Amino acid sequence: MSYPKHIPQGDPQELQRSLSNRHLQLIAIGGAIGTGLFMGSGKTISLAGPSILFIYMIIGAMVFLVMRALGELLLSNLQYKSFIDFSTDLVGPWAGYFVGWTYWLCWVTIGIADLSAIIYYLEFFNGGAFSAAEGVLISVAAILFIMGLNLVTVRLFGEMEFWFAMVKIIAIIVLIAVGLWMVITGFTNEAGTVAQFSNLWAHGGMFPTGFSGFLAGFQIAIFAFVGVELVGTTAAETHDPKRNLPKAINSIPIRIIIFYVLALFVVMSVTPWNQIDPKISPFVNLFSQAGIAAAAIIMNLVVLSSVMSSMNSGVFSTSRMLFGLARDQQAPQQFGKLSKSAVPANALYFSTVCLLAGAALQYFVPNTVEAFTLATTLSTILFICVWIMIMWSYIRYTKLRPELHAQSTFKLPGGVFTCWVVILFFIGTVYILSLEADTFKALVVSPLWFVILAIGYFFYKKKPH
Repeated sequence: MSYPKHIPQGDPQELQRSLSNRHLQLIAIGGAIGTGLFMGSGKTISLAGPSILFIYMIIGAMVFLVMRALGELLLSNLQYKSFIDFSTDLVGPWAGYFVGWTYWLCWVTIGIADLSAIIYYLEFFNGGAFSAAEGVLISVAAILFIMGLNLVTVRLFGEMEFWFAMVKIIAIIVLIAVGLWMVITGFTNEAGTVAQFSNLWAHGGMFPTGFSGFLAGFQIAIFAFVGVELVGTTAAETHDPKRNLPKAINSIPIRIIIFYVLALFVVMSVTPWNQIDPKISPFVNLFSQAGIAAAAIIMNLVVLSSVMSSMNSGVFSTSRMLFGLARDQQAPQQFGKLSKSAVPANALYFSTVCLLAGAALQYFVPNTVEAFTLATTLSTILFICVWIMIMWSYIRYTKLRPELHAQSTFKLPGGVFTCWVVILFFIGTVYILSLEADTFKALVVSPLWFVILAIGYFFYKKKPH
């Protein structure tokens, strides 16, 4: 395993550049392959049919443009450690406060969703549902394990993410290979359906559930992409960001095509969309049909590693956001202190306590799929707000720092026009979330967070700095 021979280290009370290109590339891939792909794609296929392929391509293109804007902003000033810094600098202190705390809550809600997913997949090995008390115990154990990993060093975080992402990549590549083999050999499933590419359009066309079904597929599909901006949160701890950040961002489209579009193209070629059970991962189903005896066990372990990867990224992100907020005096100053391992330990402890409180959700919403849907919808809404703020910051950047924009070697294609297209797209997706009953619940609750933020900012402004 090769590490860079020399990574410059600075002030011991500042974040260190300990992550190599190898770590950054796999963190970017891991962020692009979310729990939503493994756990949510069955439900999305049942809602949208084969049009899910277009949904992933559209969302993927928009998220890629957000990442290009993020990359140009971070590289325009290497003093920017995350979105908090450039939002504060370009839009105002309130924007940094809003983005930092909202992104923190994004990952806390994802952590809660991940706890539901962990319990859901462990039930496979248990042979049945866990009691509420057992669910809470499993949640606590998972949270403490992830906290322990993050407390040691940033390098260990990068190493764990490297291997978590590697597991996901290998699983999807094997799935694509097995699926293509089944199509080429004309495999016939238990329902008597032959695996062939025409299965994509032979059961009602590419839009079998109509335009309303196409729109309904967006919620889980967007959630599958959350975390892709994690590359931006790791920028302050990445060796040689000017070279490594553009490489990681530019490779996002090819990952989306391989890991989302091609994988689901193969899945729906083997099993027509209307034969896919929304409650079972289509990935598990495909391997089971192929006659691989241990398929369900292997894929459940893969999905568990994917969920642990998501939680690992989440705890990392929340601690860095609180660290940045504390440094800008927008959070308690204790969160701005680093341990001997250059890790913001106090911020880590606080995020962990909040996740432990989230574990109590298992008592109040014992239906893990319902809990997962509620938490993922809320986090999706909050992530959309963060992505819109990144684009707004970019618009401000072109007005306030035209000279930096002019000399940038990593420009956002289309500039300000692209920003407005992306912003309007994400506002439209928030409207789409209001169309489904289960996602509408989380949409109704989300304004409460903005009220809490406004009250918090009012008191923050009154404090002397």
